[in-house]
Amino acid sequence: MPASAYIQSVAFFVLAAVALFAAAGTVAIVTYWVYLAIFAAVFLASFRWLDPDLARERMRPGGKKPPPALRLFSGVLFVHWVIAGLDHGRFHWSDSVPIWLQWTALIAVAAGYAFCFWAMRVNRFFSSIVRIQNDRGQVVITTGPYVFIRHPGYLAGIVIVVASGPALDSWIAAAMLVVSTVPFLLHRAATEDRVLLAELPGYRDYAERVRWRLLPGIW
Repeated sequence: MPASAYIQSVAFFVLAAVALFAAAGTVAIVTYWVYLAIFAAVFLASFRWLDPDLARERMRPGGKKPPPALRLFSGVLFVHWVIAGLDHGRFHWSDSVPIWLQWTALIAVAAGYAFCFWAMRVNRFFSSIVRIQNDRGQVVITTGPYVFIRHPGYLAGIVIVVASGPALDSWIAAAMLVVSTVPFLLHRAATEDRVLLAELPGYRDYAERVRWRLLPGIW
C-alpha cells in the first residue's frame, strides 16, 4: 500500500478523535473510544489485506484527485463529529439516545465497515468515483456480497451513516448526517448502475441475474 495511504488514514483517525473529544471537552466517553477503535480496526485490516493497487485507485481515481463531492462528504463527516461532541459533552441538545441503542448503533457501524471491507476484498475495482476502469482491466464482479446485491458498498455506507449519530449519542448529528448524505449515496448508486449497464461488458447479464441494487426485495 502506498505510504500516502498510511498518512491519510492516520490523519483521518486523528482528525476524528480531535473533533469528537475537543468538541465534547472530555476524553472520558467510552462509546467514543469504541467508535474510534472501529476506525482503527478498519485501517489496520485495509493495510494488511487490501490490494495496494485498489488503495491507489481510491485515493487518486484514474490518476486524478478525488472530485469536490467526495471532499465535501468528508467535511460533512467532520461537522457531524463536532456536533455530536458538543451535544453529548457540553450542551446536551439531544443526547438522549438510550445506551442500548448506542451500543446497537456501534455494532451496526462495525458491521457496515465489515460489509464494505468484504466488498473491497473481492472487488479490486471498488473506486471512489463512478468510472469504467479500462486502464485497470475492469470486469464484472460476481462473488462475495455481489452474489446478493449489485452495490454492497453503498448499502454499507448508508448503514454507517444512519448508525453513526446514534452511536455518538446525538440525534441532531444523526439527522444532519442522514439528510445530507443518504440522498447522495442513493443518487451515486443509481448513477453508477446506469453507467455500468451502458458501458461495462457483461454487466447487463449480471444485472438480470442479480436484480437488486441495494436491498433484496425492495430496490
